[in-house]
Order: sequence, then structure tokens, then C-alpha cells
Amino acid sequence: MNKMVKKIAAVALAGVLTATAFAGCSKSEPEKDNPSQAKTSYKIGICQLVQHDALDAATKGFMDKLNELGAANGITFDFDSQNASGEATNCSTIVSNFVSNQVDLIMANATDAMAAASQATETIPIVATSITDYATGLEITDWKGKTGFNVTGSSDLAPLKDQAAMIKELCPDAKSVAILYCSAEKNSKYQSDVIQQELTSLGMTGKEYTFVDTNDVTAVTQQIVNDKCDAVFIPTDNTAASNKEAINNVLEPAKIPVIAGEEGLCKGCGIATLSISYYSIGQAAGQMAYDILVNGQNPGDMEIQYATELKKKYMPERAKALGITIPEGYEAIA
Repeated sequence: MNKMVKKIAAVALAGVLTATAFAGCSKSEPEKDNPSQAKTSYKIGICQLVQHDALDAATKGFMDKLNELGAANGITFDFDSQNASGEATNCSTIVSNFVSNQVDLIMANATDAMAAASQATETIPIVATSITDYATGLEITDWKGKTGFNVTGSSDLAPLKDQAAMIKELCPDAKSVAILYCSAEKNSKYQSDVIQQELTSLGMTGKEYTFVDTNDVTAVTQQIVNDKCDAVFIPTDNTAASNKEAINNVLEPAKIPVIAGEEGLCKGCGIATLSISYYSIGQAAGQMAYDILVNGQNPGDMEIQYATELKKKYMPERAKALGITIPEGYEAIA
């Protein structure tokens, strides 16, 4: 091929490439700049570890907030809500199906659900709620308040120092405090470690009593009675919450008071709690999901949100039955 032919071919090729480039621009620019092309419907998969009052309230708050924001802005959300019945393996199955179905976002309610979701996808955004400690749940050693990857959300942690002070306030003569929780729940272990230090600073001793699942919760609770512990602290533990009646059937007849990590658990077996609103932390998670899907925020850059409304609450009839005098500043649980 002589130089003239080569030059003509090169000019022709350049013309083709230029035309292709302009064609690509003319196709993509309207999608980017035209608001009418913005997405107005999103699929959200919800994986809730187990059904009980606290987690149910968080899920409801999440959905209500998104529906509220969506209605105000012409956006709809299609929720696929699944319950894992307390089994971590079920969480893995549920979130794997969400990934296969290409949902736009996964809401993970409780630590096992969050862990399963984070293992299932690195690209689909995950907003979690009812998580006590994100660093523990995600095994992050250098915690800086946000994950740096596709997970964010809200926490259900109430200040453990204040919870220890509540035990001292309600049971001033207590020396030995049993800490009852499920050994499979990492966040419960975290709470136990922290509150033991706080109890020590107040002149009390904390001792762990751990059960594996629902099959041994009664036997482990009975051991607390046998050891003649003065009081019991139960952290925000999902397995304990699902077995609160069984725990109460052992401890109430023995007149051993329980300070619980959350209100639903307190209703079943406690005398008092430093209560947060699970509905509110669910709403906070819903706002975060909206900001990710609609406003384009990166979950890895979003700070974990914590409960801001803390209330001292108590169960009047159970406190009276145990001879516990409730001081001023506590609100009766209906």
C-alpha cells in the first residue's frame, strides 16, 4: 500500500472513530443529565435474624422512613422481607438469594445478618441496624467510626457505664452480678467484657453465664440461682430475647432481679432497662438507605449512627414483687 492510500485509509478510519465517539456521547449524555431518566423504583432485600419486638420495630422503622421519603419524592420501594428464624446459616441463604436477584440494597437486621450480607457481596450497598458494635461484628481492628467499604448503618448500643450504674442504683447491696447471654453472639460478648469492668469500678463482680441455644438456656439460668447471684444483667442478645419467658420462669420465683439491655427483653424478664427506641434506629437506617440509593452517597464514607433517645424504664408489677424500690426518673413500661 503506497503512502497516499495509507493516508486516505487513516483519514477514513479517523472519521469512523470520531463519528462513533459522537454517537456514544449523544446516547449517554441525556441519561446522565436528564432528570426524567432518574430511577424511581428500587428493590430492597431485608434479612432479619429473628422475630422479636426490638428487631420487628427496627424493620418497621426502616420501611416506614423509606416509604415516607419515597412518597414525598415520587419514588417507590419494593421490599422483600425475610426472617432467618434465629439461624445464621439461614441468613447466608437469604442474602445469597438477594444477590442473585440483583436487589439495589440489602438491609441487615442484627449482627449475623450483617456478617452474612458482607460476605455475600462487595458491591451491593448494605445498611445494617440493631448492631451493638460494628467493629466486632465485621472484625475490624482499626475502627474509625465508618467501615470504608459497602456497609454502614445504625447501632443499638446504650452506654454500658450507665447500665452498670443502673444495677448499682436499683440493687445497692449487690456484690455478684451474673451476665447471661448466648455464646454465639459476638456483640453480647463485647457488652459483657465492657460491663464487667464497669461493675468492678462500682464494687461489684460480674460473672459470665453463657448458653449455646434455646436447649440449654433454662439449665444455665438455673445455675445462676444455684450460685446465689444477687442480680442479673442480660445484654442486647437476640437469643436471650427469644427465650425471655423461660429465663423469667427461673429467676422471678428465685427473686433475682434482671436489668435488661433493651425494652422488649425487659418486658419478658426484667425489672428495668436503659431503653433505646429500635423504631428510631430503624428510621435512621432508612434515611441512610435513601441517601445511598437516591442521593448517591457511599456507604463506606458514612458514619455509624447511634441512638440518641435514652430512657430509664421499669416493670412496675415485677419490681414490686421482687421488693425493688424504683427511684424518681424512671418511666413505667406499659
